[in-house]
Amino acid sequence: MGLQTPRMRDKQLNIRQKKELTESQFGSLLAIPAMLIFAIVILYPFIKSVYYSFTNEKLLSNETSWVGLENYLNNISSNNFIDLLINTLVFVSITTFVPLVIAFAWSIVLVQGFKGESFLRTITLYCWVLPIASIGLLWKWIFDANHGFLNELLSKWGLISENINFLGNTTTAMMAVCVAMIWHSFPWMMAFLLGSLNSVPQEQIEAVRMDGGNNMSILRNVILPHMKPILFVIVILSLINRFQHFDLIWVMTEGGPAHSTTTFSIEVYKQAFQNFNVGQAAATGMIWVLSLSILIFVYMRRLKEDA
Repeated sequence: MGLQTPRMRDKQLNIRQKKELTESQFGSLLAIPAMLIFAIVILYPFIKSVYYSFTNEKLLSNETSWVGLENYLNNISSNNFIDLLINTLVFVSITTFVPLVIAFAWSIVLVQGFKGESFLRTITLYCWVLPIASIGLLWKWIFDANHGFLNELLSKWGLISENINFLGNTTTAMMAVCVAMIWHSFPWMMAFLLGSLNSVPQEQIEAVRMDGGNNMSILRNVILPHMKPILFVIVILSLINRFQHFDLIWVMTEGGPAHSTTTFSIEVYKQAFQNFNVGQAAATGMIWVLSLSILIFVYMRRLKEDA
């Protein structure tokens, strides 16, 4: 082979640069369909919602005018806003942390590998894969005031003298909805936790036992530090999901009685499709989005740190 002159090397370098540029352009072309779908399905509706939140847009009216911050001020000054915020926080907190504790305890039981463990794991996961509307109807029947299974059971045991209207009472409706949500949500947490528990280094557990440590020492010094990343992910994803949850609450109570189970998602639906006030619904949705964005920011920051 002959020696390459500087001119030949520059020519080859230019060819490589053109090739790289072509590959970059090709990659951009491949991304265009996804970007278009994102713009049409997500970005445009979001921008439209932001615009509507500053107008008096209504479904039954063709006239739209700019009202500025009026919708936001009406939401914040509303008598129901504090109740709406408290209901959302109560629902989100209970249905995130209670099933997490249950899932963690149940995962520790299942990871022991006893006979019938696979069957129990499968049965548990069925609670998660069932359609949420079906679960709502199931628990609505369980808590029914007249023919519900729970009232029948309590009466049979002599614990109540008359039926309790769980879903029609402002003091029990939220707890009933939370129970149904806990029953549905803890299996998927269990699936994540089981995978993490199975990857706990056994040599570390044996080292703690050799030092005289008991089960609580193993849990505190080995299992929890090892599972901290997955616990964080489960909590954040669950919080985000619960903040935007709608269907189970709607099937069971429709936000009642007396707004006792009305969360942000239910309120947005009612304002938009029952009161036909799209502008007010959009403003409520924006407040809802701002609340969610805090959790999303924390989650994305953690992902960036772990990358």
